[in-house]
Amino acid sequence: MATANSRSQRPVVVVTGASAGIGRATVRKFARSGYDVALIARGEDGLAAAAREVHELGGRPLILPLDVSNADAVESAAERVENELGPIDVWVNDAMVSVFSPIAEMTPEEFKRVTEVCYLGYVYGTLAALKRMRKRNRGTIVQVGSALAYRSIPLQSAYCAAKHAIVGFTDSLRCELLHEKSDIHVTVVQMPAVNTPQFSWVKSRLPHNAQPVPPIYQPEVAADAIYFAAHHRRREVWVGFSAIKVILGQKVAPGFADWYLARNGYASQQTDKPRESEQPNNLWNPVDGKGGGDFGARGGFNDRATPSCPMLEVSKARPTLQLLGIAGLGLLALGWASKKLTETN
Repeated sequence: MATANSRSQRPVVVVTGASAGIGRATVRKFARSGYDVALIARGEDGLAAAAREVHELGGRPLILPLDVSNADAVESAAERVENELGPIDVWVNDAMVSVFSPIAEMTPEEFKRVTEVCYLGYVYGTLAALKRMRKRNRGTIVQVGSALAYRSIPLQSAYCAAKHAIVGFTDSLRCELLHEKSDIHVTVVQMPAVNTPQFSWVKSRLPHNAQPVPPIYQPEVAADAIYFAAHHRRREVWVGFSAIKVILGQKVAPGFADWYLARNGYASQQTDKPRESEQPNNLWNPVDGKGGGDFGARGGFNDRATPSCPMLEVSKARPTLQLLGIAGLGLLALGWASKKLTETN
């Protein structure tokens, strides 16, 4: 669990992808919970608005406009955080870009770009956080993942591959930290479909506008899960029944998933509204920068997104539910033994 630092008596969190979507909702959640927040993203308008929100919620913001694919920039940002806010207690890796496109139409540069942001950006953030957390033997790193880390879908090959890579990297790191008997905790939050602004600015070659695959959750649900993961030593947190179905379904019947997604995976990722051919995208440059406006946390699917997640609450209560289950089995066993004893006598 994060602890307060000596400079401000407030814990410090670093959030990448902080200007919009899940990252923006996460910034609000931590600031509301008493954290000072370092904000990493490319979009200047979104960063400025997020900083104002942190200040209004009583925290100290630190704006760090940079591209997480630049390892030197991430390392320098981490140094600034410790110098200006204090020791980093929690680091949340969330920055992302994507391309909605059939593989045959993707370019090598697009694959490289998505990999550099969505995978290597997480690696660089993790390395910067570890460098400082190791000195104190404490801290938490939260990787914002996706159910797509276990089950890829069509039309998002680069993004799915990056999410798979994050799991592989984090599993290796987790083993090494256990070997070192380190008290640093690393966790992954596997997300369902979330209503974020990315669907209005993602690079796309689809004939219709991109959408999250229903059911859709509001970003505040994701932020709640991230905050929970930062304060409880869970290996992974799965958010939403849809994510659980995808992850477990892939383990049980991957061939059926191939067949199902081949039939339904194209239509489920598109609305019925034709895409504008000149729609701006944020693959190479931010859309919400230098006067482009602040997009906030939520996207354009409010009418279809749910603000709560019962399965997340179940996940949070898992130890309690396990104890209740064990107690229930114990009572059943006791009842069965008592019955057998009565029959014997």
